[in-house]
Amino acid sequence: MSQIQIDILQRALNREKAARKQSEKILEDKSLQLFNATQELKEANEKLELLLEEKTSQLQGVFENINDAYLIMDLEGNALKMNDAAIELFGYDLKTERFNVVNLIYKPDANYAFKSFKELRKKGFFTDYTARIITKSKAVKWVQINASLIYDKSKQAIAAQGIIRDITETRRTSELIKEQKIELEKSNDELQEYAHIVSHDLKSPLRSINALVSWIKEDNSGKLDAASLQNFELIETTLEKMEQLISGILLYSSIGSESVKKEKTNLNMLLEDVKQILFIPEHISIKILNELPVVYGDKVKLQQLFQNLISNAIKFNDKEKGLIEIDVQEEKSFYQFSIKDNGIGIDKKYHDKIFKIFHSLNKTKESTGIGLSIVKKIVDLFKGEIWIESEPNIGTTFYFTLKK
Repeated sequence: MSQIQIDILQRALNREKAARKQSEKILEDKSLQLFNATQELKEANEKLELLLEEKTSQLQGVFENINDAYLIMDLEGNALKMNDAAIELFGYDLKTERFNVVNLIYKPDANYAFKSFKELRKKGFFTDYTARIITKSKAVKWVQINASLIYDKSKQAIAAQGIIRDITETRRTSELIKEQKIELEKSNDELQEYAHIVSHDLKSPLRSINALVSWIKEDNSGKLDAASLQNFELIETTLEKMEQLISGILLYSSIGSESVKKEKTNLNMLLEDVKQILFIPEHISIKILNELPVVYGDKVKLQQLFQNLISNAIKFNDKEKGLIEIDVQEEKSFYQFSIKDNGIGIDKKYHDKIFKIFHSLNKTKESTGIGLSIVKKIVDLFKGEIWIESEPNIGTTFYFTLKK
């Protein structure tokens, strides 16, 4: 072999060695990258496993400690898993026995139960299903259920899950309230009827006494001295006050018992009617500071409300020039009304007492102690509030609210 051939072979060998060395270096680098990637993937998997274990533990804790019963079943109704609340509610324990949710169906509610299960299969969920179930111990319970289907990776329904709330006590309380409401309405009707009877029975002898007093005065005209005439006048005043008292009690007892007729009522027109009904002395003026709204409510009771407050302001005004100002302020969900006077005023210690029935600060012929209690009852009926601001000898402002 010539020297030239040897040189060629040597150069080829050197190139091959260099290429092999370069390949080994590339392979070594790739191996190192693969190793590093494997380590990173291993660490990531370890972190993921820890996170999964943590989340699984958390979900298990939620599953076990949720207050409502939780149940997973297959699509044939066989129970697969339950929490402790479900075991306590149903009476079945999957650790010792198997059961199907059909066993829980209360027969009178069976059609509703199967209809709801069809809805679950069709829509994938149902909410607020309310019916009765029968437990293993044959106890009947009212429950409310929210349920949904469970799907696999291919979105095929494989099971169903539900949260079941025991509402037996709530239902029983609701039924009891209904019964008590019916009894209360019946009692109120009987009381109202009794009040009318008593009112009639009490007013009849009062009228008879009043008639007798009139006859005695007529039969003895010119024969009675001043003291006797004054005594007869006191008797007549007392009889009149007693009749007012009986009428006031009847009115107070009737508020809220009769049916409420709600209608749109223009309070500006209503106030004009009130001013026509009331006797307003010449020295007293009534001013409406702002246009009053149209409200939705019982017109008769609204008239009673304003009439009693304005009458009260007239009755207890001792000024040479009496002034009554009516105003309104519109709020987001209600109107706030005020009726202000410059009358005798009310001491602060009586502010909480004046709305109580029979509590009158001024023992006069016109005062029965019922007017403001009627006002309070009407405001309560409209779900409003009433309060006062007052200073003796300066005046009083009554505030009350009516919902829009």
